[in-house]
Amino acid sequence: MRRRYLNTFILVLLAGGSLYSFYQNDNINPWTRDAQVRASIVKITPRVTGQVSAIHIDDNSHVKQGELLFEIDDRMYRANLNQAIAAVNQTNALVAKAKNEQTRAVRLEKLTPGAVPALTLNNLAVAVETATANRDAATANQQAVELNLDFTKVYAPVDGYITNLNLRIGAQVIANQPVVALIDENSFWIEGFFKENDLQGVAANDKAYVTLLMNDKYTLSGKVLSIGFGIAKLDGSTGNDLLPTVNPNFQWIRLAQRIPVKIKLNNVPKEIQLRVGMTASVQITKQQKTFN
Repeated sequence: MRRRYLNTFILVLLAGGSLYSFYQNDNINPWTRDAQVRASIVKITPRVTGQVSAIHIDDNSHVKQGELLFEIDDRMYRANLNQAIAAVNQTNALVAKAKNEQTRAVRLEKLTPGAVPALTLNNLAVAVETATANRDAATANQQAVELNLDFTKVYAPVDGYITNLNLRIGAQVIANQPVVALIDENSFWIEGFFKENDLQGVAANDKAYVTLLMNDKYTLSGKVLSIGFGIAKLDGSTGNDLLPTVNPNFQWIRLAQRIPVKIKLNNVPKEIQLRVGMTASVQITKQQKTFN
């Protein structure tokens, strides 16, 4: 009988020791399986309005920086450029005419003082300035039209992956409205959500180890880049009668909030392709702090 009690007591001690060891390890090295792969999403936005005339990409394809993605019908913009060039040529002619008239009047005044009234000379000088200003405005307009013509070709600003492509030839795109998503392939990071009471002592540059649910046989190393400074609140928003909205809470246990921690991976094996939204588990190893 005593031996059975002794065995039971030993098993309880072992179980308690295991639980305590797990708690200590979790306290020293915070761990979460609530993590996801993130990346910077570049919204490809046309700068001009028009019909799509050509598409050079496919959905979920890889593109390089500077690669042509799609084109917008440029016929109207070429016509605008021809019109702008004609306007510049016209203003150049008006400037030349105004200068010739001024030069002739000045010469006549030098040969025969008083032959040309002072008011006429002033008006001719103003005419030259006005014609020059109109030429400058026409030149600036030509430059703007040339830019719009260049904007009919849309290029990739970074290396990355095209995703959720719904663009079709003949579709009408509107200036400054995004039409294609491009995932920057050099911007991937892991965002883990840790309980607030597990983050004591966690700091930037602490080592982190990441396991992806899709490739759980690999353990990826990284480091903590930053810890979030705030999360959105559910209660306290303004409701009816300008009073704060507070949802009823029936929980007797106060739950710890989860704070986002941004982690940068060191090296990702070629066998692993990171994708935005993938699930991951993260463990952080706190650096030993030294006190003088």
